[in-house]
Amino acid sequence: MKSIINIKRYLTAALALLLMAGCSKILDEQPRSIFTPDYFSTEKGVLGGITSMYAHLRYLYGEAYYYNSCITGTDEATYAQSADGNFRDMDLSGVGQISATSHPTSFVWNVSFPNINTASGIIENAANVGVAESIVAEARFFRAFDYFLLVQTYGGVPLDLGAGELQFNTNPVRFSVRNTVPEVYTKAIFPDLLLAVENLPDAGRVTGGVTKTLARLYLAKAYLTYAWWLENPNNIPTYPEVGRTDPDGHDATWYFQQAYNIAVEAIDSPGPFGLQPSYYDIHIGSNDRNNEVLLYADHTEKSAFYNGGSLEYGSGGAPDNFAVWMFTWNYTLLRSSSDASWSNAVSSVQREAVQSLGRPWTRMAPTIDVIKNTFADKINDSRYDGTFVTVYRGNWPKAGVSQTILYNANNLPVNPGDPILTFLNEEPETPIDYTNWATKSNVGAGALPGRADFVISPEGLSRLRHPGLWKLGTYRTDNGDGLGQPNAGSTRPFNIAKFSELYFIAAEAAVKGAAVQGGKSARELINVMRARAGKWTFDNAGNMEKIADYSEQMTTATPTMIDINYILAERSREYYGEGYRWYDLVRTQKWTELSSSYRIGGSGIGDHTPTTVTRSIQPFHYLRPIPQGQLDGMQMTEAEKAAYQNPGYN
Repeated sequence: MKSIINIKRYLTAALALLLMAGCSKILDEQPRSIFTPDYFSTEKGVLGGITSMYAHLRYLYGEAYYYNSCITGTDEATYAQSADGNFRDMDLSGVGQISATSHPTSFVWNVSFPNINTASGIIENAANVGVAESIVAEARFFRAFDYFLLVQTYGGVPLDLGAGELQFNTNPVRFSVRNTVPEVYTKAIFPDLLLAVENLPDAGRVTGGVTKTLARLYLAKAYLTYAWWLENPNNIPTYPEVGRTDPDGHDATWYFQQAYNIAVEAIDSPGPFGLQPSYYDIHIGSNDRNNEVLLYADHTEKSAFYNGGSLEYGSGGAPDNFAVWMFTWNYTLLRSSSDASWSNAVSSVQREAVQSLGRPWTRMAPTIDVIKNTFADKINDSRYDGTFVTVYRGNWPKAGVSQTILYNANNLPVNPGDPILTFLNEEPETPIDYTNWATKSNVGAGALPGRADFVISPEGLSRLRHPGLWKLGTYRTDNGDGLGQPNAGSTRPFNIAKFSELYFIAAEAAVKGAAVQGGKSARELINVMRARAGKWTFDNAGNMEKIADYSEQMTTATPTMIDINYILAERSREYYGEGYRWYDLVRTQKWTELSSSYRIGGSGIGDHTPTTVTRSIQPFHYLRPIPQGQLDGMQMTEAEKAAYQNPGYN
């Protein structure tokens, strides 16, 4: 059989990863725009190919349109005021529809297959040039990583890229056949990950390099996902159509048990990895690349070359890390006044390259249900405060505004650093005065008696204004006394995999019937994460240190018996806005149940009354469409192309 996945005449693009200051082991290969087959016939070529596999992560993780496809349309987010069709399509709420030409759904297909072919080239040639098995295992991990992403996104996909199954292809052709889901798992994903676990080191070969713990995480997650696929509790269709049976004769129960066992093994033998002391510690920019993060798409502010993009302006495309822009509403619209009579409005919160601000694009918004229900406990649980920006503080002197004092809500004075706008944790007992202040604030915010900051309650959140996403926010050390470079793509790494997820995988498998070890029941595993969430080290909303431990309150509140919905709620509290959600809901077949409606206000400054929006999530939506560009490039009949496409998208 001859097949082609990407008809472009290159195998993959290579970008050098960043040089880590103070690190003696770095990925320092020179970039190449093209890999030719003979390039892999040398040790340098194989190592250069490995480097490109890390670089390819930047074309997915931190890429805002792919990011959108992972969150918009779930119970975590909807489209915001300035959303174009790329974001409206994904919402499935009647303002657009997902089709084969939808840009956000094409990324996994277009990025993964060239990297898979590079991995196969490395695997085939490494032994001939004396490269160690531990390095080959990195290529095996990435080939499995990409196939796992593909099979979750599209269903069955081709294993033969033109030279035979899992073979390195050097001869582009224009015909393709899709393998079934069981074949992708049992022929590609599981064998490669098992060898990766066996041969990868405990500590990475380079800073940020793949490890045994990372491979175990993905093996456990692949077992878990395949187990759900075999069980198929809600009769979601698969494609290509195939019976829900395993070629090796195992059932879903067996795979749930394997997922539990591998995850627990990784927890018990963590190598250099572990949990950070607090939720805040994971996400504060000054602590990036901490030992809880197992894999990230890296960037740096030290060099545009190693960053993969300009340090002064953002391109709005890969390989920039610009995902967080989408969740950033246009806070620069906020106005205060240079005098108490409001005769001269001033932009009091300027665009700044700090973690609480950054570049606003206003494309995605959390729903009211997220703020009120997912993060219902904002007192004991630090994850709401460690996820969102809820207070916007004045920084006007950095933009050259000369006034030392401005006037804000209730005509009260504010100083630089004071709150200009606060998103309240709950509805206040005293009604908010929107009538007199919505227009003056310029974003529809209101006032409460005695407060100088404008306020918006949870019921007042809208597509125009909502808490920002602090955890992914901009972090730079080169701002000096000014606003820095807020228009550049983020120079922070985009986190992809975390040690903490091992606890959630094991807990989910336990809920699905896996036999558990002492001290590692589903509730006990989840309580490890909830106990950590109860430990506060900083208060973002108050902008001050906060040393408090509410672990006991958090663990006591955990239900005695937890179910999948509880685990999914905990996963959203832990990983909100990080790009996990669509895959979590598709795996567990809970997307329709949990995301079919949401509440949010409109796009105008006067919209303070929530609207309930209904989504139409159909069973065929649980697979994304094969990109139209792929179909157009294949020399097949129209009937063959129609059969190649996932049902519902023709």
